[in-house]
Amino acid sequence: MTDMINNEILNLTPDRRYRYLYTFACHETERELCLLEMRELLGEKAEVGNSWVFSEQRIDPDRSPFLSARVDVLYTGDTIEEIAEQASNIRLEDSSFKVVYIKAGDKLSYDEQRSVERFVGGCITGKADMKQPDMTFGIGSLGGSWLFGVCHYPQRAWLVHKQKPQNYSTGLSSRVARALVNIAAPETEGVSMLDPCCGMGNVLIEALSMGLSIQGCDMNPLAVRGARVNLRHYGYSDTLVTLGDMNDLQGRYTTALLDLPYNVCSVFPLEDKLRMLGSLRKLAKRAAIVSTEPLKDVLKQTGWQVIGQAQVTKGTFVRDVWLCN
Repeated sequence: MTDMINNEILNLTPDRRYRYLYTFACHETERELCLLEMRELLGEKAEVGNSWVFSEQRIDPDRSPFLSARVDVLYTGDTIEEIAEQASNIRLEDSSFKVVYIKAGDKLSYDEQRSVERFVGGCITGKADMKQPDMTFGIGSLGGSWLFGVCHYPQRAWLVHKQKPQNYSTGLSSRVARALVNIAAPETEGVSMLDPCCGMGNVLIEALSMGLSIQGCDMNPLAVRGARVNLRHYGYSDTLVTLGDMNDLQGRYTTALLDLPYNVCSVFPLEDKLRMLGSLRKLAKRAAIVSTEPLKDVLKQTGWQVIGQAQVTKGTFVRDVWLCN
């Protein structure tokens, strides 16, 4: 319904700008991961602020665990009066709407925000409904310049993935797994993905929920059994996971996500890292690689070029994320 109304409005706006404003929120321990995901999903040319991103690229905000909204920008202006004048062109004869202030922008007091919403909303032809509108418009100010557009919010159905029947206490959270999938595969159409050390299947489930084609493998029978239970729990085929050593895998994939094994009581042997990363190089042309130990030199030795990096912390537990091609 919202997209249909949106298209009707866009047809009334010949001078529209094909730009999108995204708002996001993240904990400081995941900020580097969030910014790397924003870059991959929204493009290197995107303008990134403290809690917002301007981009020419249009994505469903539900893709990211960090995005809180997408605003399809219809009008811009130097003053709120300019926005109000342009908004007066909107006719919603059979649809309800509301106008909300975009809090990621310039700070206004509560009373000022409500005043702006009422002023602009009063210029739109249609039925105002603050509880269950057919469409939500956003009005905001960034650096003193005003913008107005149609708001789209994530449904966050993926949050149910937090309640898996089987899980590792130190496994990737659904939130981190989802961000990693987006980093490894910002495009989903026609992409084949591999998770060669899939554990309990956290990455597989997030990728599948986004419509990605993905295969998983693990040499731990207990992990494979748990991953299959989790896949079936969410309605996915348990045949997507196989038992085996990633070094024996064949085929070629568009991208991969490798969470390197680690041991809290010992160091992961260098020769094992070299072999696994060398095998991965033969399987995929792009990969997001997660490690709990320094990896830059090892990646170089195995032919990988680092094009992005982030760090995620959980208490004293630190994960490094390496985006490579």
